[in-house]
Amino acid sequence: MPIFVPEMNNTRFATAIHILTLLANFPDEWLSSDWIAGSININPVIVRKELSMLQNAGLVTSRKGKEGGSKLNKPSHGISLAEIYLSVKNSEVLGKKNLSPNPQCPVGKDINENLDKLFAETDQWVIDSLRHKTLKDFVKQFR
Repeated sequence: MPIFVPEMNNTRFATAIHILTLLANFPDEWLSSDWIAGSININPVIVRKELSMLQNAGLVTSRKGKEGGSKLNKPSHGISLAEIYLSVKNSEVLGKKNLSPNPQCPVGKDINENLDKLFAETDQWVIDSLRHKTLKDFVKQFR
């Protein structure tokens, strides 16, 4: 029986992998954030924010100016999808916990502790699954 894993609460992973797929498809070109934003159909400011995160993770390199733009910082076969996921992850796969369950309730008093364990196990499962896939493998679908 397949395991269902809900979507992340945001589009950061999808945006990051879209950016990196574009960079992998044009490895010899410096792609501008405006051009990338046109492909994703989002504001270039969001692209620049994600490029900054990807640069901090060592996945891209960028340069400013008229001839500026971004490129992959290493070959696509050397970038795992887990690296991409971890570079933009800002929430648990299963979402967020309720912040203030009733401490007098037999379930409420321990629910977040048990959810922490479940969330960590699920997140690790996703990371382990993505670790075996590379950006190059993903990019092949677009050729």
